[in-house]
Amino acid sequence: MATAEAGELLRVPAETVRYWRYVGKGPKSFRAGGRRVLYAREDVEALVVTARAEGAA
Repeated sequence: MATAEAGELLRVPAETVRYWRYVGKGPKSFRAGGRRVLYAREDVEALVVTARAEGAA
């Protein structure tokens, strides 16, 4: 999924997802076709699961 789609799933602006990528905090990303950054749905969902577990602790 694209950055904007990841942001929609995480309910944050795409700019936040980009910043998380920059600081190494967000879901795993990969490049496709040179410049396009994509995210696997499983990686975005794993971030949600991890955040929930940390919030419950």
